[in-house]
Amino acid sequence: MRSPARLQNTFAHESFLDEIAAAVKADPVEYRLRHLSDARLIEVVKAAAQAAHWEARPSPRPGIRRSGVAAGRGVSCVLYEGNNGYCALVAEVEVDQAGGGISVKRLVIANDCGPISNPDGLRNQLEGGALHGVSRTLLEEVTWDDQRVTSIDWLTYGALDLGAEVPKIETVLINRSEVRAMGAGETAVTVVPAAIANAIFDATGARIRQVPFTPERVKAALAARAAI
Repeated sequence: MRSPARLQNTFAHESFLDEIAAAVKADPVEYRLRHLSDARLIEVVKAAAQAAHWEARPSPRPGIRRSGVAAGRGVSCVLYEGNNGYCALVAEVEVDQAGGGISVKRLVIANDCGPISNPDGLRNQLEGGALHGVSRTLLEEVTWDDQRVTSIDWLTYGALDLGAEVPKIETVLINRSEVRAMGAGETAVTVVPAAIANAIFDATGARIRQVPFTPERVKAALAARAAI
């Protein structure tokens, strides 16, 4: 299991930051940049947004659809462990509002881990981490009954499998040869759940607060949104 506790913490605070931005009707990227002070974290957020051709506006998108398939985009960022790698990610998703299914169409990652010795290896690490993040966000869940854990194999513990639909992934690598090397093995996976949750909110106005985003949880969030 990669990014122990950090993924959960980042999901909570990056989702909540998006909620604050929505409450004050601010663009999610602009609102983050307004309140960030770390120059390197600012740079990865700007790089991811630029590469994704981010549409600057508040979330949710104007005139959101209450039925059918809705599309949205979301952002998330992290300074991993406070001193061990910078990452920002933009997710583009489609939400099937009838069935509750989430399709992640595109992920754009910007990463700064200091000096880069092997760009291809780093790209592979970030892409693999992002796909692991998609798997944990949409599928992976420990289950149990009143006696024991019941998710005991790859049939009862869901995960992305061979042949699964995967998003297009783009990476922006920021090379800093003058600073110490940082980690990159757990940066991308950490930011995926919040970015997808924020994209779902942008598409539908529904806020999901529990991972994984199963169809049942998505439909419940959509129904709660409709009741407000």
